[in-house]
Amino acid sequence: MSALFNFQSLLLVILLAICTCTYIRAVAPRLVDRNKEGFLGLFFMAARIGERLSPYVALACISMAVSLLIAQ
Repeated sequence: MSALFNFQSLLLVILLAICTCTYIRAVAPRLVDRNKEGFLGLFFMAARIGERLSPYVALACISMAVSLLIAQ
């Protein structure tokens, strides 16, 4: 089933994108910072969300992991 039709999978994809963009920005900031507008600007915004809301993103990742372990 596609991640668009399953809400839990959609949340998982969004969380993984936020975490990945934040990590890439920490390792290579120029790669993410040069694309602040357009479609690639979504990655810049995801990195910003990951930096500014990192405790909440971490809690969301932990709760998602627990929910996936319980559901399986």
